[in-house]
Amino acid sequence: MSRSWRNLIGTVLLVSVAALTIFTISVVSPIQLSGTIKIDGSSTVYPITEAVAEEFQKRHPRVKVTVGISGTGGGFKKFGRGETDISNASRPIKSSEDEECRKNGIAYIELPVAYDALAVVVHPSNDWCDYLTVEELKKIWEPAAQGKINNWSQIRPNFPNRPLKLFGPGTDSGTFDYFTEAVVGKSGASRGDYTASEDDNVLVHGVASDPNALGYFGLAYYEENEKRLKAVAIQHPDYNGGKPCLPSAKAVIEGRYYLSRPLFIYVNREASERPEVREFVEFYLQNAAKLSREVGYVPLPKRVYELAMERFKKRVTGSVFGAKGPQVGVTIQELLELEAKKTK
Repeated sequence: MSRSWRNLIGTVLLVSVAALTIFTISVVSPIQLSGTIKIDGSSTVYPITEAVAEEFQKRHPRVKVTVGISGTGGGFKKFGRGETDISNASRPIKSSEDEECRKNGIAYIELPVAYDALAVVVHPSNDWCDYLTVEELKKIWEPAAQGKINNWSQIRPNFPNRPLKLFGPGTDSGTFDYFTEAVVGKSGASRGDYTASEDDNVLVHGVASDPNALGYFGLAYYEENEKRLKAVAIQHPDYNGGKPCLPSAKAVIEGRYYLSRPLFIYVNREASERPEVREFVEFYLQNAAKLSREVGYVPLPKRVYELAMERFKKRVTGSVFGAKGPQVGVTIQELLELEAKKTK
């Protein structure tokens, strides 16, 4: 074989090896993602994010995703100090939390991931309370009730003369903020003499252990413990034709259940440029509908996920809610559609 032929064959082989190497790298590169993604915040959003994290880590085993539970408010405190990459939230960010982020140079991307409903629950042996009006809930939970409304008979005359034991989220919880806004009329306005916890499992156990108990938390935790709890229907004049309505995915989708709300993740803008964070958030939005349904939540409309993905890819920062905290009866799709038109 002549030298020129040997040179030609050698060149072809080198090119082939180089091409194969490039192809191999392109095929395995997703598996080569590595790093740590730190997430904290809402116990309500936790089951969805944990499910997403588990599926993501199966595909990217070299990426470690940690998910903590310190409540929406507690999560925003860590997020505002730059200690986490993503914050789970069961309500929109508040102005004070937004200011803390600005002060520390943290721009954030707000992304809706699912719908939730708050379940008001009692012990399964409770045979007298099948529904409560929003006014009755206010009577139970407003600040003026502290030390005064301590008996079931004080809520409704035909209720029995039995002590009322209350369980609910702590003040760092987004569920607490939303419930007080929706029921009392002011976020954070609540009686303080009740058993409080940011961990919904503690609340489940409390209500399930006391025949005189009443509590509230996310629908997923009720559905996971249906045999240990009884859900109370909620009556509001503007919902479900004014008739009492039990919490369910169907009632949320049809707009019949009053205590329903969107859930969010907040992504640190700078962190989103890291490949592992970018891939995780996109994976989250692509799989949120399926995984949220699997863990007991209500998927958002397909269009909302599309708008959220567009918002993330454009790295649109800030809150479509104006950083005003929990708001009742606001449609997330309308807000995102309006924003999408502005940013075109």
